Amino acid sequence: MPAVRNSARIFTVLTLACVSLFASHAAFAGRGSNGNANESEQTANADDKGNLSVQVGGVKFDYSKNGTGDKAGALVSSTSWSPPPCWYAPMFTPEQLQNYLEPIWEAGSTGYEWDAKQREKYDADDEKKGFNKDKSGKGYWWGSYVDRSFPPGWDSCTKDYFWVDTGDAPPADVENAITPEILAELAYAQIRVPGTEVTLAPAEETKVNLPTWAWLDGAEFKPVSVTASVPVLGMNATATAEPVSLEIKAGTPDAETYPASGVCEINDGRIGEKYEKGNADRTPPCGVKYLRSSGDGTFPLQATVTWEIHWTGSGGAGGDLPDGQFGATQDVTVQEIQAINR
Repeated sequence: MPAVRNSARIFTVLTLACVSLFASHAAFAGRGSNGNANESEQTANADDKGNLSVQVGGVKFDYSKNGTGDKAGALVSSTSWSPPPCWYAPMFTPEQLQNYLEPIWEAGSTGYEWDAKQREKYDADDEKKGFNKDKSGKGYWWGSYVDRSFPPGWDSCTKDYFWVDTGDAPPADVENAITPEILAELAYAQIRVPGTEVTLAPAEETKVNLPTWAWLDGAEFKPVSVTASVPVLGMNATATAEPVSLEIKAGTPDAETYPASGVCEINDGRIGEKYEKGNADRTPPCGVKYLRSSGDGTFPLQATVTWEIHWTGSGGAGGDLPDGQFGATQDVTVQEIQAINR
């Protein structure tokens, strides 16, 4: 019977977690016919300035200070670290859990024996105390939520619903029970940073042995952040990403980068320096020099920005998370300098 229960649970999680994150804010305003209050209850709301906040997986995300634009993208950790694939957070009031479980038991799809044990576990036959109804308003039944992209380990949070009184910490043996740090890690996964297509000079095409200047508009590379919170717990955390450097890879070994490491540090809010007339004899602080022609093709210049991540949370919590990276590739045409023989 545990296998039946787990199969049913996984199917339910898969079904619920696949609901679109950006459903209209009215779509989940009410409960279903069973009064469910679970993963499917996701709401999206915009304030009078158009800033979007989304509640999903028991967590509310505020994107008002996140990166925007068509080319904005998610960070990739510079280490093997990854955000938690699943977590535990408040899910049901006593009445909501009763309305959720009783139709399942009545359907008999999970078997009489298991249903009977579940009814006993939640003291379902006691009209006043069943499902902790005598503690209504004094706590929540916690349950597991999953990252809707289903990364490795998404199905590892298998603990059944458990009760936590308001103001109490969840049981110490529950791994991935929501904390400010876990909220920060979940916020990290929601950060979007601007695209990293660099401006080049010369712009259309460059010449062999001619230094090519590269820079990024400083106005686009300011800190961005996402705040994650669990309002019913008064718990929150903000993960902030700050750009620190740009790494250039020329796309061919027959090239030199400026500086030699290929890593251009941020300076006064700008990465690299815009080319100006009169700088032809200067060495660019950030750029590349190709040593051979790209022929009939192009070289794939790769530009990757590294972002430092730090977080602050409720109760004075805070710290650092692994650096994140986001890059893009652009084609560069390199031609031979044509000489006229007389």
